[in-house]
Amino acid sequence: MKFLDTSNIRGDVMGGLTAGIVALPLALAFGEASGAGPIAGLYGAIIVGFFAALFGGTGSQISGPTGPMVVVFAGVFASLSGEPALVFAAVVLAGLLQILFGVFKLGQFIRLVPYPVVSGFMSGIGVIIIALQLARLFGHEPEGSGTIPAIASIPGAVMDPNMVALALGLLTLAIVFFWPKNLGKWVPAPLAALAIATGLSVMISGAPILGDVPTGLPSFIMPAFSGDTIFIVLEAAVLLALLGAIDSLLTSLVADNMTRTRHDSNQELVGQGIGNTIAGLFGAVPGAGATMRTVVNIRSGGQFKLSGMIHGLVLLAVALVLAPVASLIPHAALAGILIKVGYDIIDWTYLKRAHKGPRWDLALMAVVLGLTVFVDLITAVAAGVVLAALAFIKQLSEQQIKNLQVIDREVADPEERALLTSLRDRVSVFDFGGPLSFGAAADLGHHVREKADGATRILIMDFTRVPFLDLSAAKAVETIVEDARHAGKGLFFVGASADVRSVIDGLQVATGMADAHWFDNRMVALTEAANLIEKDETDTLRMAAVPAE
Repeated sequence: MKFLDTSNIRGDVMGGLTAGIVALPLALAFGEASGAGPIAGLYGAIIVGFFAALFGGTGSQISGPTGPMVVVFAGVFASLSGEPALVFAAVVLAGLLQILFGVFKLGQFIRLVPYPVVSGFMSGIGVIIIALQLARLFGHEPEGSGTIPAIASIPGAVMDPNMVALALGLLTLAIVFFWPKNLGKWVPAPLAALAIATGLSVMISGAPILGDVPTGLPSFIMPAFSGDTIFIVLEAAVLLALLGAIDSLLTSLVADNMTRTRHDSNQELVGQGIGNTIAGLFGAVPGAGATMRTVVNIRSGGQFKLSGMIHGLVLLAVALVLAPVASLIPHAALAGILIKVGYDIIDWTYLKRAHKGPRWDLALMAVVLGLTVFVDLITAVAAGVVLAALAFIKQLSEQQIKNLQVIDREVADPEERALLTSLRDRVSVFDFGGPLSFGAAADLGHHVREKADGATRILIMDFTRVPFLDLSAAKAVETIVEDARHAGKGLFFVGASADVRSVIDGLQVATGMADAHWFDNRMVALTEAANLIEKDETDTLRMAAVPAE
Protein backbone atom coordinates (compact mmCIF):
# COMPACT_ATOMS: atom_id res chain seq x y z
CA MET A 1 0.00 0.00 0.00
CA LYS A 2 1.37 3.45 -0.95
CA PHE A 3 2.16 5.87 1.88
CA LEU A 4 0.54 8.68 -0.12
CA ASP A 5 -1.81 7.42 -2.81
CA THR A 6 -2.36 9.94 -5.63
CA SER A 7 -4.60 7.79 -7.81
CA ASN A 8 -7.72 9.69 -6.78
CA ILE A 9 -6.46 13.30 -6.79
CA ARG A 10 -9.66 14.90 -8.09
CA GLY A 11 -11.88 13.07 -5.59
CA ASP A 12 -9.50 13.73 -2.71
CA VAL A 13 -9.26 17.45 -3.55
CA MET A 14 -13.05 17.79 -3.71
CA GLY A 15 -13.49 15.74 -0.53
CA GLY A 16 -10.87 17.79 1.34
CA LEU A 17 -12.33 21.13 0.21
CA THR A 18 -15.86 20.13 1.20
CA ALA A 19 -14.77 18.68 4.55
CA GLY A 20 -12.77 21.85 5.26
CA ILE A 21 -15.83 24.03 4.64
CA VAL A 22 -17.97 21.84 6.89
CA ALA A 23 -15.25 21.80 9.58
CA LEU A 24 -14.82 25.61 9.72
CA PRO A 25 -17.87 26.56 11.84
CA LEU A 26 -17.49 23.45 13.99
CA ALA A 27 -13.82 24.16 14.71
CA LEU A 28 -14.62 27.75 15.71
CA ALA A 29 -17.53 26.61 17.87
CA PHE A 30 -15.53 23.87 19.57
CA GLY A 31 -12.66 26.27 20.22
CA GLU A 32 -14.98 28.78 21.84
CA ALA A 33 -16.67 26.06 23.91
CA SER A 34 -13.31 24.71 25.11
CA GLY A 35 -12.30 28.00 26.74
CA ALA A 36 -9.13 28.25 24.68
CA GLY A 37 -10.77 30.46 22.04
CA PRO A 38 -12.03 29.93 18.49
CA ILE A 39 -8.58 30.19 16.92
CA ALA A 40 -7.38 27.28 19.12
CA GLY A 41 -10.25 25.20 17.78
CA LEU A 42 -9.37 26.17 14.22
CA TYR A 43 -5.72 25.24 14.67
CA GLY A 44 -6.78 21.99 16.30
CA ALA A 45 -8.63 21.11 13.10
CA ILE A 46 -5.65 22.20 11.00
CA ILE A 47 -2.89 20.39 12.90
CA VAL A 48 -4.68 17.22 13.96
CA GLY A 49 -6.51 17.06 10.63
CA PHE A 50 -3.28 17.29 8.60
CA PHE A 51 -0.94 15.06 10.63
CA ALA A 52 -3.50 12.41 11.59
CA ALA A 53 -4.30 12.06 7.89
CA LEU A 54 -0.62 11.93 6.90
CA PHE A 55 0.44 9.33 9.47
CA GLY A 56 -2.87 7.59 10.22
CA GLY A 57 -4.26 4.26 9.13
CA THR A 58 -7.66 5.25 7.72
CA GLY A 59 -7.34 6.79 4.27
CA SER A 60 -10.61 8.73 4.20
CA GLN A 61 -10.73 9.84 7.82
CA ILE A 62 -11.06 13.55 8.67
CA SER A 63 -9.84 14.48 12.13
CA GLY A 64 -10.23 17.55 14.30
CA PRO A 65 -11.89 18.74 17.51
CA THR A 66 -14.94 16.63 18.39
CA GLY A 67 -17.65 16.95 21.01
CA PRO A 68 -16.25 14.32 23.41
CA MET A 69 -12.70 15.67 23.23
CA VAL A 70 -13.84 19.27 23.74
CA VAL A 71 -15.97 18.38 26.77
CA VAL A 72 -12.96 16.81 28.49
CA PHE A 73 -10.56 19.52 27.34
CA ALA A 74 -12.88 22.26 28.59
CA GLY A 75 -12.90 20.62 32.02
CA VAL A 76 -9.11 20.48 32.03
CA PHE A 77 -8.86 24.10 30.88
CA ALA A 78 -11.13 25.23 33.71
CA SER A 79 -9.49 23.09 36.42
CA LEU A 80 -6.02 24.38 35.49
CA SER A 81 -7.21 28.02 35.34
CA GLY A 82 -6.38 28.25 31.66
CA GLU A 83 -2.61 28.10 32.29
CA PRO A 84 -1.34 27.23 28.76
CA ALA A 85 1.82 25.38 29.82
CA LEU A 86 -0.16 23.03 32.06
CA VAL A 87 -3.28 22.67 29.89
CA PHE A 88 -1.39 21.81 26.74
CA ALA A 89 1.01 19.53 28.61
CA ALA A 90 -2.03 17.27 29.06
CA VAL A 91 -2.67 17.40 25.30
CA VAL A 92 0.96 16.56 24.46
CA LEU A 93 0.95 13.65 26.93
CA ALA A 94 -2.34 12.39 25.51
CA GLY A 95 -0.81 12.38 22.04
CA LEU A 96 2.27 10.51 23.23
CA LEU A 97 0.04 7.94 24.95
CA GLN A 98 -1.89 7.41 21.72
CA ILE A 99 1.38 6.83 19.87
CA LEU A 100 2.31 4.22 22.50
CA PHE A 101 -1.14 2.60 22.13
CA GLY A 102 -0.39 2.16 18.44
CA VAL A 103 3.21 1.04 18.86
CA PHE A 104 2.19 -1.63 21.39
CA LYS A 105 -0.74 -2.65 19.17
CA LEU A 106 -3.50 -1.86 21.66
CA GLY A 107 -5.96 -0.73 18.99
CA GLN A 108 -7.91 -3.97 18.97
CA PHE A 109 -8.34 -3.81 22.77
CA ILE A 110 -9.63 -0.24 22.83
CA ARG A 111 -12.41 -1.29 20.48
CA LEU A 112 -13.58 -3.91 22.99
CA VAL A 113 -15.49 -1.34 25.06
CA PRO A 114 -19.10 -2.66 25.13
CA TYR A 115 -21.66 -0.83 23.02
CA PRO A 116 -23.94 0.19 25.94
CA VAL A 117 -20.93 1.91 27.55
CA VAL A 118 -20.01 3.70 24.30
CA SER A 119 -23.65 4.67 23.78
CA GLY A 120 -24.00 5.90 27.35
CA PHE A 121 -20.95 8.13 27.45
CA MET A 122 -21.49 9.48 23.92
CA SER A 123 -25.11 10.33 24.78
CA GLY A 124 -23.91 11.83 28.06
CA ILE A 125 -21.45 14.01 26.18
CA GLY A 126 -24.28 15.13 23.89
CA VAL A 127 -26.33 16.13 26.94
CA ILE A 128 -23.34 18.01 28.40
CA ILE A 129 -22.75 19.95 25.17
CA ILE A 130 -26.42 20.99 25.03
CA ALA A 131 -26.46 21.95 28.72
CA LEU A 132 -23.33 24.08 28.34
CA GLN A 133 -24.78 26.01 25.40
CA LEU A 134 -28.38 26.67 26.47
CA ALA A 135 -27.53 29.78 28.53
CA ARG A 136 -25.44 31.15 25.64
CA LEU A 137 -28.41 30.64 23.34
CA PHE A 138 -30.27 33.20 25.46
CA GLY A 139 -27.34 35.63 25.43
CA HIS A 140 -25.79 34.73 28.82
CA GLU A 141 -22.60 33.03 29.92
CA PRO A 142 -22.91 30.07 32.36
CA GLU A 143 -21.85 30.95 35.89
CA GLY A 144 -18.87 28.79 36.74
CA SER A 145 -17.49 25.80 34.85
CA GLY A 146 -18.92 22.33 34.56
CA THR A 147 -22.27 20.78 33.80
CA ILE A 148 -24.05 21.48 37.10
CA PRO A 149 -23.35 25.27 37.11
CA ALA A 150 -24.34 25.38 33.42
CA ILE A 151 -27.67 23.68 34.16
CA ALA A 152 -28.22 25.93 37.18
CA SER A 153 -27.74 29.06 35.05
CA ILE A 154 -30.39 28.06 32.48
CA PRO A 155 -33.49 29.27 34.43
CA GLY A 156 -31.96 32.73 34.97
CA ALA A 157 -31.02 33.00 31.30
CA VAL A 158 -34.53 31.97 30.23
CA MET A 159 -36.12 34.55 32.55
CA ASP A 160 -33.89 37.39 31.31
CA PRO A 161 -33.06 36.69 27.63
CA ASN A 162 -31.08 38.91 25.28
CA MET A 163 -33.73 39.02 22.57
CA VAL A 164 -31.30 39.68 19.72
CA ALA A 165 -29.07 36.78 20.78
CA LEU A 166 -32.09 34.51 21.27
CA ALA A 167 -33.45 35.37 17.82
CA LEU A 168 -30.06 34.66 16.21
CA GLY A 169 -29.72 31.43 18.18
CA LEU A 170 -33.18 30.19 17.22
CA LEU A 171 -32.55 31.12 13.59
CA THR A 172 -29.27 29.14 13.72
CA LEU A 173 -31.09 26.14 15.18
CA ALA A 174 -33.75 26.32 12.49
CA ILE A 175 -31.11 26.41 9.75
CA VAL A 176 -28.96 23.53 11.07
CA PHE A 177 -32.01 21.33 11.68
CA PHE A 178 -34.07 22.13 8.59
CA TRP A 179 -31.59 23.25 5.89
CA PRO A 180 -32.70 21.62 2.60
CA LYS A 181 -30.58 18.62 1.61
CA ASN A 182 -30.24 19.78 -1.99
CA LEU A 183 -28.73 23.08 -0.80
CA GLY A 184 -26.56 21.21 1.68
CA LYS A 185 -24.66 19.65 -1.22
CA TRP A 186 -23.37 23.12 -2.09
CA VAL A 187 -23.41 24.99 1.22
CA PRO A 188 -23.31 22.93 4.44
CA ALA A 189 -25.98 23.88 6.98
CA PRO A 190 -23.54 24.93 9.78
CA LEU A 191 -21.66 27.23 7.39
CA ALA A 192 -24.91 28.74 6.09
CA ALA A 193 -26.13 29.30 9.66
CA LEU A 194 -22.85 30.91 10.66
CA ALA A 195 -22.80 33.26 7.66
CA ILE A 196 -26.47 34.30 7.96
CA ALA A 197 -26.36 34.82 11.73
CA THR A 198 -23.11 36.80 11.52
CA GLY A 199 -24.49 39.01 8.73
CA LEU A 200 -27.64 39.75 10.74
CA SER A 201 -25.57 40.41 13.87
CA VAL A 202 -23.60 43.08 12.00
CA MET A 203 -26.85 44.76 10.88
CA ILE A 204 -28.68 44.38 14.21
CA SER A 205 -26.30 44.89 17.12
CA GLY A 206 -26.92 43.78 20.68
CA ALA A 207 -25.88 40.12 20.74
CA PRO A 208 -22.55 39.16 22.37
CA ILE A 209 -19.90 38.38 19.73
CA LEU A 210 -16.54 36.62 19.82
CA GLY A 211 -14.54 39.83 19.67
CA ASP A 212 -10.82 39.90 18.90
CA VAL A 213 -9.61 36.70 17.19
CA PRO A 214 -5.81 36.43 16.72
CA THR A 215 -4.47 36.05 13.20
CA GLY A 216 -1.32 34.42 11.87
CA LEU A 217 0.50 31.27 12.88
CA PRO A 218 0.23 29.86 16.42
CA SER A 219 3.03 30.26 18.97
CA PHE A 220 5.06 27.41 20.39
CA ILE A 221 4.08 26.46 23.96
CA MET A 222 6.53 24.60 26.17
CA PRO A 223 4.63 22.06 28.30
CA ALA A 224 5.23 22.30 32.04
CA PHE A 225 4.19 20.55 35.25
CA SER A 226 3.78 21.63 38.82
CA GLY A 227 3.64 19.43 41.90
CA ASP A 228 0.05 20.30 42.83
CA THR A 229 -1.35 19.85 39.32
CA ILE A 230 0.57 16.85 37.97
CA PHE A 231 -2.19 14.37 38.85
CA ILE A 232 -4.83 16.53 37.16
CA VAL A 233 -2.64 16.72 34.04
CA LEU A 234 -1.95 12.96 34.02
CA GLU A 235 -5.61 12.06 34.58
CA ALA A 236 -6.67 14.41 31.79
CA ALA A 237 -4.01 13.02 29.45
CA VAL A 238 -5.14 9.42 30.01
CA LEU A 239 -8.79 10.33 29.47
CA LEU A 240 -8.09 12.40 26.36
CA ALA A 241 -5.93 9.59 24.94
CA LEU A 242 -8.52 6.87 25.56
CA LEU A 243 -11.46 8.97 24.46
CA GLY A 244 -9.68 10.14 21.32
CA ALA A 245 -8.66 6.57 20.51
CA ILE A 246 -12.20 5.20 20.92
CA ASP A 247 -13.74 8.13 19.01
CA SER A 248 -11.26 7.75 16.15
CA LEU A 249 -11.54 3.98 15.83
CA LEU A 250 -15.33 4.10 15.85
CA THR A 251 -15.17 6.64 13.03
CA SER A 252 -12.69 4.38 11.22
CA LEU A 253 -15.27 1.59 11.35
CA VAL A 254 -17.85 3.92 9.79
CA ALA A 255 -15.37 4.79 7.04
CA ASP A 256 -14.65 1.09 6.44
CA ASN A 257 -18.36 0.36 6.00
CA MET A 258 -18.75 3.18 3.49
CA THR A 259 -15.61 2.53 1.44
CA ARG A 260 -15.50 -1.29 1.72
CA THR A 261 -11.92 -1.04 2.97
CA ARG A 262 -10.19 -2.04 6.20
CA HIS A 263 -8.29 0.45 8.33
CA ASP A 264 -5.12 -0.19 10.33
CA SER A 265 -6.22 0.59 13.89
CA ASN A 266 -2.72 0.71 15.38
CA GLN A 267 -1.40 2.99 12.63
CA GLU A 268 -4.48 5.19 13.10
CA LEU A 269 -3.62 5.60 16.78
CA VAL A 270 -0.07 6.58 15.88
CA GLY A 271 -1.38 9.20 13.44
CA GLN A 272 -3.87 10.60 15.95
CA GLY A 273 -1.12 10.67 18.57
CA ILE A 274 1.28 12.60 16.32
CA GLY A 275 -1.48 15.08 15.46
CA ASN A 276 -2.42 15.69 19.10
CA THR A 277 1.20 15.92 20.25
CA ILE A 278 1.94 18.66 17.71
CA ALA A 279 -1.40 20.36 18.47
CA GLY A 280 -0.48 20.53 22.16
CA LEU A 281 2.88 22.12 21.37
CA PHE A 282 1.13 24.94 19.49
CA GLY A 283 -1.79 25.61 21.81
CA ALA A 284 -4.45 23.89 19.71
CA VAL A 285 -7.53 22.01 20.88
CA PRO A 286 -7.01 18.21 20.74
CA GLY A 287 -8.97 16.20 18.23
CA ALA A 288 -9.99 12.77 17.00
CA GLY A 289 -11.61 11.17 13.99
CA ALA A 290 -14.81 13.13 13.26
CA THR A 291 -17.64 10.98 11.93
CA MET A 292 -19.72 13.66 10.19
CA ARG A 293 -16.74 15.27 8.47
CA THR A 294 -15.41 11.85 7.42
CA VAL A 295 -18.79 10.95 5.90
CA VAL A 296 -18.85 14.29 4.03
CA ASN A 297 -15.35 13.64 2.71
CA ILE A 298 -16.25 10.16 1.43
CA ARG A 299 -19.49 11.33 -0.18
CA SER A 300 -17.59 14.14 -1.91
CA GLY A 301 -15.10 11.71 -3.45
CA GLY A 302 -12.33 11.52 -0.81
CA GLN A 303 -10.67 8.13 -0.43
CA PHE A 304 -7.05 8.58 0.62
CA LYS A 305 -4.81 10.53 3.00
CA LEU A 306 -4.55 13.47 0.62
CA SER A 307 -8.17 14.44 1.34
CA GLY A 308 -7.57 14.88 5.08
CA MET A 309 -4.38 16.85 4.42
CA ILE A 310 -6.17 19.17 1.99
CA HIS A 311 -8.94 19.69 4.58
CA GLY A 312 -6.24 20.95 6.98
CA LEU A 313 -4.66 23.23 4.37
CA VAL A 314 -8.04 24.76 3.50
CA LEU A 315 -8.58 25.66 7.16
CA LEU A 316 -5.02 27.04 7.38
CA ALA A 317 -5.79 29.43 4.53
CA VAL A 318 -8.93 30.55 6.37
CA ALA A 319 -7.01 31.07 9.62
CA LEU A 320 -4.39 33.23 7.91
CA VAL A 321 -6.81 35.37 5.89
CA LEU A 322 -10.30 35.41 7.41
CA ALA A 323 -9.67 35.39 11.17
CA PRO A 324 -10.74 39.07 11.55
CA VAL A 325 -14.15 38.18 10.12
CA ALA A 326 -14.55 35.50 12.79
CA SER A 327 -14.48 38.19 15.47
CA LEU A 328 -17.98 39.27 14.34
CA ILE A 329 -19.56 35.83 14.94
CA PRO A 330 -22.24 35.94 17.69
CA HIS A 331 -21.95 33.50 20.59
CA ALA A 332 -25.59 32.50 20.11
CA ALA A 333 -24.87 31.27 16.57
CA LEU A 334 -22.05 29.01 17.77
CA ALA A 335 -24.32 27.84 20.61
CA GLY A 336 -27.00 26.87 18.08
CA ILE A 337 -24.48 24.93 16.00
CA LEU A 338 -23.14 23.10 19.08
CA ILE A 339 -26.64 22.23 20.30
CA LYS A 340 -27.17 20.47 16.96
CA VAL A 341 -23.82 18.71 17.42
CA GLY A 342 -24.88 17.57 20.90
CA TYR A 343 -28.23 16.39 19.56
CA ASP A 344 -26.48 14.35 16.86
CA ILE A 345 -24.10 12.76 19.37
CA ILE A 346 -26.96 11.40 21.50
CA ASP A 347 -27.61 7.80 20.46
CA TRP A 348 -31.24 8.23 19.40
CA THR A 349 -31.09 5.12 17.21
CA TYR A 350 -30.51 2.92 20.24
CA LEU A 351 -32.81 4.87 22.58
CA LYS A 352 -35.76 4.41 20.22
CA ARG A 353 -35.27 0.62 20.26
CA ALA A 354 -33.84 0.12 23.74
CA HIS A 355 -37.13 -1.08 25.26
CA LYS A 356 -37.08 -4.02 22.85
CA GLY A 357 -33.59 -5.15 23.79
CA PRO A 358 -32.06 -6.60 26.98
CA ARG A 359 -33.04 -4.53 30.00
CA TRP A 360 -29.59 -4.88 31.53
CA ASP A 361 -28.01 -3.15 28.51
CA LEU A 362 -30.47 -0.26 28.82
CA ALA A 363 -29.78 0.01 32.56
CA LEU A 364 -26.02 -0.01 31.92
CA MET A 365 -26.37 2.67 29.26
CA ALA A 366 -28.44 4.83 31.64
CA VAL A 367 -25.90 4.41 34.47
CA VAL A 368 -23.00 5.43 32.21
CA LEU A 369 -24.99 8.38 30.84
CA GLY A 370 -25.81 9.60 34.35
CA LEU A 371 -22.23 9.23 35.58
CA THR A 372 -20.94 11.04 32.47
CA VAL A 373 -23.22 14.03 33.01
CA PHE A 374 -23.09 14.34 36.79
CA VAL A 375 -19.72 12.83 37.82
CA ASP A 376 -17.00 12.50 35.16
CA LEU A 377 -16.08 10.49 32.09
CA ILE A 378 -13.36 8.38 33.73
CA THR A 379 -15.74 7.17 36.42
CA ALA A 380 -18.47 6.59 33.84
CA VAL A 381 -16.35 4.53 31.44
CA ALA A 382 -14.54 2.61 34.19
CA ALA A 383 -17.78 1.76 36.00
CA GLY A 384 -19.47 0.84 32.72
CA VAL A 385 -16.69 -1.51 31.61
CA VAL A 386 -16.51 -3.20 35.04
CA LEU A 387 -20.29 -3.65 35.25
CA ALA A 388 -20.46 -4.94 31.66
CA ALA A 389 -17.60 -7.39 32.32
CA LEU A 390 -19.23 -8.69 35.52
CA ALA A 391 -22.57 -9.14 33.76
CA PHE A 392 -20.88 -10.98 30.88
CA ILE A 393 -18.95 -13.26 33.24
CA LYS A 394 -22.17 -14.04 35.11
CA GLN A 395 -24.01 -14.94 31.89
CA LEU A 396 -21.02 -16.93 30.60
CA SER A 397 -20.59 -18.85 33.84
CA GLU A 398 -24.30 -19.73 33.97
CA GLN A 399 -24.07 -21.07 30.42
CA GLN A 400 -20.89 -23.01 31.20
CA ILE A 401 -22.51 -24.62 34.21
CA LYS A 402 -25.46 -25.60 32.00
CA ASN A 403 -22.95 -27.14 29.58
CA LEU A 404 -21.63 -29.40 32.37
CA GLN A 405 -23.41 -32.56 31.27
CA VAL A 406 -23.72 -35.92 32.95
CA ILE A 407 -23.36 -38.29 30.01
CA ASP A 408 -26.26 -40.73 30.11
CA ARG A 409 -27.27 -43.79 28.13
CA GLU A 410 -28.51 -41.65 25.21
CA VAL A 411 -25.03 -41.12 23.73
CA ALA A 412 -24.69 -41.60 19.97
CA ASP A 413 -21.86 -44.15 20.04
CA PRO A 414 -23.43 -47.66 20.41
CA GLU A 415 -20.42 -49.13 22.28
CA GLU A 416 -20.42 -46.31 24.81
CA ARG A 417 -24.19 -46.61 25.14
CA ALA A 418 -23.90 -50.33 25.84
CA LEU A 419 -21.20 -49.83 28.45
CA LEU A 420 -23.12 -47.03 30.21
CA THR A 421 -26.22 -49.22 30.26
CA SER A 422 -24.34 -52.13 31.80
CA LEU A 423 -22.68 -49.91 34.40
CA ARG A 424 -25.94 -48.16 35.23
CA ASP A 425 -25.39 -45.57 37.98
CA ARG A 426 -22.06 -46.90 39.22
CA VAL A 427 -20.10 -44.65 36.81
CA SER A 428 -20.82 -40.92 36.26
CA VAL A 429 -19.31 -39.28 33.19
CA PHE A 430 -19.05 -35.44 33.22
CA ASP A 431 -18.48 -33.57 29.94
CA PHE A 432 -17.40 -29.97 30.57
CA GLY A 433 -18.64 -28.88 27.15
CA GLY A 434 -16.13 -26.07 26.60
CA PRO A 435 -13.81 -23.54 28.28
CA LEU A 436 -14.19 -22.88 32.01
CA SER A 437 -14.21 -19.25 33.17
CA PHE A 438 -13.42 -18.27 36.74
CA GLY A 439 -17.13 -17.47 37.18
CA ALA A 440 -18.15 -21.05 36.40
CA ALA A 441 -15.23 -22.54 38.33
CA ALA A 442 -16.59 -21.22 41.62
CA ASP A 443 -19.61 -23.57 41.42
CA LEU A 444 -18.04 -26.42 39.47
CA GLY A 445 -17.14 -28.67 42.41
CA HIS A 446 -20.56 -28.18 43.98
CA HIS A 447 -22.35 -29.21 40.77
CA VAL A 448 -20.22 -32.33 40.32
CA ARG A 449 -20.82 -33.31 43.96
CA GLU A 450 -24.55 -32.71 43.54
CA LYS A 451 -24.92 -34.79 40.38
CA ALA A 452 -22.71 -37.68 41.47
CA ASP A 453 -25.01 -39.54 43.89
CA GLY A 454 -24.07 -42.13 46.48
CA ALA A 455 -24.36 -45.07 44.07
CA THR A 456 -21.56 -43.69 41.87
CA ARG A 457 -18.30 -45.63 42.29
CA ILE A 458 -16.17 -43.99 39.59
CA LEU A 459 -16.20 -40.39 38.30
CA ILE A 460 -14.95 -39.72 34.77
CA MET A 461 -14.06 -36.08 34.01
CA ASP A 462 -14.03 -35.43 30.24
CA PHE A 463 -11.74 -32.48 29.37
CA THR A 464 -11.85 -33.11 25.61
CA ARG A 465 -13.55 -29.76 24.88
CA VAL A 466 -11.62 -27.73 27.45
CA PRO A 467 -8.81 -25.88 25.60
CA PHE A 468 -7.17 -24.33 28.69
CA LEU A 469 -7.47 -23.92 32.46
CA ASP A 470 -6.84 -20.84 34.55
CA LEU A 471 -6.07 -20.88 38.29
CA SER A 472 -9.75 -20.69 39.30
CA ALA A 473 -10.68 -23.66 37.13
CA ALA A 474 -7.64 -25.59 38.37
CA LYS A 475 -8.72 -25.01 41.99
CA ALA A 476 -12.19 -26.33 41.06
CA VAL A 477 -10.53 -29.49 39.73
CA GLU A 478 -8.66 -29.76 43.03
CA THR A 479 -12.01 -29.61 44.87
CA ILE A 480 -13.33 -32.48 42.70
CA VAL A 481 -10.19 -34.52 43.46
CA GLU A 482 -10.54 -33.90 47.22
CA ASP A 483 -14.26 -34.76 47.17
CA ALA A 484 -13.55 -38.03 45.31
CA ARG A 485 -10.84 -38.94 47.80
CA HIS A 486 -13.01 -38.28 50.84
CA ALA A 487 -15.98 -40.17 49.34
CA GLY A 488 -13.79 -43.14 48.39
CA LYS A 489 -14.74 -42.87 44.71
CA GLY A 490 -12.53 -43.66 41.76
CA LEU A 491 -11.55 -40.70 39.51
CA PHE A 492 -10.46 -40.79 35.85
CA PHE A 493 -9.46 -37.83 33.66
CA VAL A 494 -10.16 -38.05 29.91
CA GLY A 495 -9.00 -36.05 26.90
CA ALA A 496 -6.88 -33.48 28.75
CA SER A 497 -4.70 -31.55 26.32
CA ALA A 498 -1.02 -30.97 27.01
CA ASP A 499 -1.81 -27.40 28.13
CA VAL A 500 -4.54 -28.53 30.52
CA ARG A 501 -2.38 -31.32 31.99
CA SER A 502 0.61 -28.99 32.43
CA VAL A 503 -1.57 -26.60 34.50
CA ILE A 504 -2.98 -29.42 36.65
CA ASP A 505 0.48 -30.90 37.20
CA GLY A 506 2.18 -27.52 37.64
CA LEU A 507 -0.25 -26.38 40.33
CA GLN A 508 -0.23 -29.87 41.90
CA VAL A 509 -4.02 -29.96 42.18
CA ALA A 510 -4.22 -33.72 41.48
CA THR A 511 -1.12 -35.08 43.21
CA GLY A 512 -2.85 -38.37 44.06
CA MET A 513 -3.79 -39.13 40.44
CA ALA A 514 -1.66 -41.93 39.00
CA ASP A 515 -0.80 -41.89 35.31
CA ALA A 516 -3.05 -44.93 34.90
CA HIS A 517 -6.05 -42.71 35.65
CA TRP A 518 -5.44 -40.41 32.66
CA PHE A 519 -7.02 -41.51 29.35
CA ASP A 520 -6.98 -40.19 25.80
CA ASN A 521 -10.63 -40.94 25.08
CA ARG A 522 -13.85 -41.70 26.90
CA MET A 523 -14.37 -45.20 25.49
CA VAL A 524 -11.07 -46.44 26.92
CA ALA A 525 -11.90 -44.88 30.30
CA LEU A 526 -15.34 -46.51 30.35
CA THR A 527 -13.83 -49.89 29.47
CA GLU A 528 -11.29 -49.58 32.29
CA ALA A 529 -14.04 -48.55 34.71
CA ALA A 530 -16.11 -51.58 33.70
CA ASN A 531 -13.11 -53.87 34.19
CA LEU A 532 -12.41 -52.50 37.65
CA ILE A 533 -16.01 -52.91 38.76
CA GLU A 534 -16.18 -56.44 37.40
CA LYS A 535 -12.93 -57.59 39.04
CA ASP A 536 -13.57 -56.59 42.56
CA GLU A 537 -16.22 -54.22 43.83
CA THR A 538 -14.22 -53.66 46.97
CA ASP A 539 -10.46 -54.12 46.69
CA THR A 540 -9.99 -52.86 43.15
CA LEU A 541 -12.08 -49.76 43.69
CA ARG A 542 -9.93 -49.01 46.71
CA MET A 543 -6.94 -49.04 44.36
CA ALA A 544 -8.69 -46.82 41.80
CA ALA A 545 -9.71 -44.27 44.41
CA VAL A 546 -7.42 -41.31 44.90
CA PRO A 547 -5.11 -42.31 47.79
CA ALA A 548 -4.74 -40.09 50.82
CA GLU A 549 -1.57 -38.08 50.98
